[in-house]
Amino acid sequence: MELNEHDSRLKSGSDVRKNKWAIVSIASIPLIMTLGNSMLIPILPLMEKKLDITKLQSSYIITVYSVVAILLIPIAGFLSDKFGRKMVMIPSLIITGIGGAVAGWASWQMEAAFMWIIIGRVLQGIGAAGAFPIVLPLVGDLFKSEKDVSSSLGIIETSNTFGKVLSPVLGSVLAGFIWFLPFFAIPIFSLISLLLIIFLVKKPKDDKHELSFGRFVKNTKEIFTEHWKWLIAVFIIGAILMFILFGLLFYLSSILEDKYHYDGVKKGFLLAIPLAALCIASFTAGKIIKDSLIKMKWITFSGTVLAGAAVAATMISDQFIYLIIVFLFCGIGIGAALPCLDAILTQSIEKEMRGTITSIFSSMRFAGVAAGPPIIALLMKGKITDMIFLLTGLSIIAALLAFKAIKPEDDPKAIDMKPIVE
Repeated sequence: MELNEHDSRLKSGSDVRKNKWAIVSIASIPLIMTLGNSMLIPILPLMEKKLDITKLQSSYIITVYSVVAILLIPIAGFLSDKFGRKMVMIPSLIITGIGGAVAGWASWQMEAAFMWIIIGRVLQGIGAAGAFPIVLPLVGDLFKSEKDVSSSLGIIETSNTFGKVLSPVLGSVLAGFIWFLPFFAIPIFSLISLLLIIFLVKKPKDDKHELSFGRFVKNTKEIFTEHWKWLIAVFIIGAILMFILFGLLFYLSSILEDKYHYDGVKKGFLLAIPLAALCIASFTAGKIIKDSLIKMKWITFSGTVLAGAAVAATMISDQFIYLIIVFLFCGIGIGAALPCLDAILTQSIEKEMRGTITSIFSSMRFAGVAAGPPIIALLMKGKITDMIFLLTGLSIIAALLAFKAIKPEDDPKAIDMKPIVE
């Protein structure tokens, strides 16, 4: 028995070393997709002035990207299960780059650029739908060891959150030269990721994608019939966490400029503080959870409670330093929970259906991203306490769902929760 465990550990280490550059390449996708969206948040007030648009209109620049992705992500998930992950990823990255170029060109050359920027963002959303959600199942395909999957997912989520840390600084720096330069950065980033995926990510040996639409419908129905409670709970928690994160980022970006008069690179660095905490928490959680669903559940629960408590604490004071500290703790809570949700899904779903189910999860996350900025923009017109009550209430709902609906069996091995498919 000990010999088998030793051999398993050796094989696991070999898999990690063999796929090291593949993981780095795959991690570039969430990093770039995050930069393509979050990089614009700190410069939205500047865009409002340059384009002569309202705060609500500027929030659409973030929202339309996510709305398009929400609609197309499940389709991309099915296509990746049918034709293969890279077959969907590669054209999606190309479309993402074209979208950034369209938005940048319109900002540079056109008088009434806002509508064309929205069109460019729609194209980016189409590209994001086909690239970002395929990352999770692709990582699951590369490794046989659930511990390796969890550890790699922690790296992927860390790359995602590192993009959020880097984006306000990078966006502010680029906009400091020319306000629309962040749009033109997106094609460059997409090209880098495209080349990495083409040359460094090899198709797994047992990677067979022959899923028919009829079988896809049957398998999806079977999975949800057997595991609907925890699946829906994970989907809703993911949406709530992203709603809170992007809602607070929009709020913080606005008040830093309007109330505290921070703009440019300085504001970018201030926004990066809570996001850096989120990044570190994601990396740490990915290392801690290994293949234990019990750890995943309780870290998710604790993270959502911490996020909600931090949001509620903003009622005590609106002093600048205090708010930054409070948002830092909120970032820790959200950052700890996200890789746990990724791992619960990836380890609990058979490979044949993994792309579809994780894509639905990604759609829910994008729904939170899409809804956050415009709803917070509307709430900021009234009492700030309304925003605090909403975000705190959503955190409580997420924590209750994690506590009540995610119920690992006594044996913490994720494989025991895999649904039965044909």
